[in-house]
Amino acid sequence: MQSRLEDSIKEAAKAIVKMASVSPALDVKNAIKNSLNIEVHEPSKVQLNAILENINLAERYNAAVCQDTGVPTFFIRLGDGFPIRSGLFKILTEAVREVTRELPLRSNTVDPVSEKNSGDNTGLGVPVFDVELFDGNYLEMIYTPKGGGTELPSKAFVIPPGNAWEKLPRLVLDAVVDAGPMPCPPVIVGVGIGPSMDVAAKLAKKAAILRPVGSRNSNPEVAKLEDALLRAVNKLGIGAHGTGGVVTALDVHIEYAYRHPATFAVGIVFSCWATRRARAVVYPDGKYEVKPQ
Repeated sequence: MQSRLEDSIKEAAKAIVKMASVSPALDVKNAIKNSLNIEVHEPSKVQLNAILENINLAERYNAAVCQDTGVPTFFIRLGDGFPIRSGLFKILTEAVREVTRELPLRSNTVDPVSEKNSGDNTGLGVPVFDVELFDGNYLEMIYTPKGGGTELPSKAFVIPPGNAWEKLPRLVLDAVVDAGPMPCPPVIVGVGIGPSMDVAAKLAKKAAILRPVGSRNSNPEVAKLEDALLRAVNKLGIGAHGTGGVVTALDVHIEYAYRHPATFAVGIVFSCWATRRARAVVYPDGKYEVKPQ
């Protein structure tokens, strides 16, 4: 029974790694299509059409949608009653190795000391695992490969809290300007606010890659700020792949946690037009469901 469940976990993991590698998330793909109805700058429209053709070809030939196949990242919700726990990382790591060979995927894991590439998208600290426990008996995992071009312009700050909300829009807009075409716009801008720099950065990453385009924070004031920042970012004129235009960002998402009274930590993380994610749920009897996100 345990062996069967392990096999199911690996099969489900391989399925979502392949699915996420071949095509952007459904909401992202639809947002790119809708951008063609908004964009007025012809060079940017050419880029948007090229992106959509790129997606169509990748899906037709079952090939990676971007040459940067990203850092393998799993966001995991692990039920208290799920039978496999400590062995989960080993199973998911092997799934990444196998898909890297089979699809294939470019290997993006390099030892920072020796500069040697592992060749299979695994290594010390990779894949990246983010685990949340909950009261249940099943395993839920979302796979997302995060590209290097979107990580380069990421930023994190800790600023005095006195007028932090007033400063926040300028921090976000400056980050978008500094990033320019590097993160392959149109982008999703994730903003995280929290008690420390690492928490803010993680919230920003989740905001950028996990939340669907068009979703809004449950806090009405924060939701208004998301709308205002999206309008402001798209007035910068960067456009698709930096060619100019009115669609620089598909969305801006803000996530927050309670902070320390003396600090206001901010993370800003970008996700590109090829924001990729897929979801699987595995049950204790070995049955599983795989869905695009």
